[in-house]
Amino acid sequence: MQIPAHLLPRDGRFGSGPSLIRQQQLDELLDRGRHVLGTSHRQAPVKQLVAQLRQQLAELFQLPDGYEVLLSNGGSTAFWDAAAFGLIRERAQTAVFGEFGGKFAKAAAAPWLSAPDVREAAPGSVAFLEAAADIDLYATPQNETSTGAIVPVRRVADEDALTMIDATSSAGGVEVDLRECDVYYFAPQKNFGADGGLWVAIVSPKALDRIEEIATSDRYIPEFLRLDTVVTNSRKEQTYNTPAIATISLFESQVRWMNEFGGLSAIAARTRESSHLLYDWAERTDWVTPFVAEPAHRSPVVVTLDLADGVDGKQVSSILRENGVVDIDPYRKLGRNQLRIGTFAAVEPDDVRALIGCLEYVVERL
Repeated sequence: MQIPAHLLPRDGRFGSGPSLIRQQQLDELLDRGRHVLGTSHRQAPVKQLVAQLRQQLAELFQLPDGYEVLLSNGGSTAFWDAAAFGLIRERAQTAVFGEFGGKFAKAAAAPWLSAPDVREAAPGSVAFLEAAADIDLYATPQNETSTGAIVPVRRVADEDALTMIDATSSAGGVEVDLRECDVYYFAPQKNFGADGGLWVAIVSPKALDRIEEIATSDRYIPEFLRLDTVVTNSRKEQTYNTPAIATISLFESQVRWMNEFGGLSAIAARTRESSHLLYDWAERTDWVTPFVAEPAHRSPVVVTLDLADGVDGKQVSSILRENGVVDIDPYRKLGRNQLRIGTFAAVEPDDVRALIGCLEYVVERL
């Protein structure tokens, strides 16, 4: 099926990660690549780039006093293990309402720790943290990429414990008050339009104290996962291991664009506009329904839509892909007849409008 050219979005990438990379990011990478690519990450050109990235992130998130921006290699998957080694003292409480929360719950069940207190909810709904005895770290995703569900960032009222937020798919696209948590971590392949393999954690003074406390204990910690090493190297504007410098360049370009665009509140308004176009359309269309039933828990950056039994989602996605509109397939483990659409910061709201037109064109003809 050929979709008329005038209906197609200017950019047909709607992936939930890796996500759309803007042309300006690629142009800047090409321009400064001759100065940073293929050079040592211990030397001034790359360290200056890392410093720029950390400064731009501090501006974007309006860092509270004493909070620091840490970065290291490995992506959020590596950070889960780093947190199990270097942030959980004895026992964590975890909220699980999708894939990412479930994976950290498994990391928090490491043999040197007590079994975590897992608060679980079915996909499409959300689970919440709550103060409990013998918990020293509370962990939840802010946004579940697999299901398109989101919860507000709120500190758990437990004076001695840390509150940790997995913001992998929400950071840079959803507003947050970092005073409401101690660790806010993410990877750059969602709203920040870069490749994977890197993680960033914005940490409070309380979290820095916990890192030092555990690092100086007798706990064995693999060198690659030592958070005290990350702190030391981040303060030197570098990573412990050689990073993917192209990723750092794409990342820095995107954060600078966000700040120039008007900061996090302006970017969050943009993602809300894009996602609300889809949710509002689904509410008035008889063959599509928002997967997350509660409007307050619907993500502004990952939109999941259930399709009626008479609409074959795989066929719809396949036809759109043949026409250059890509990566709107559901999360595979959910096994639902569904669309999952990334409305991250770089996605133009007008392209979301065009996507809706393409979906209507295809389904009407099927």
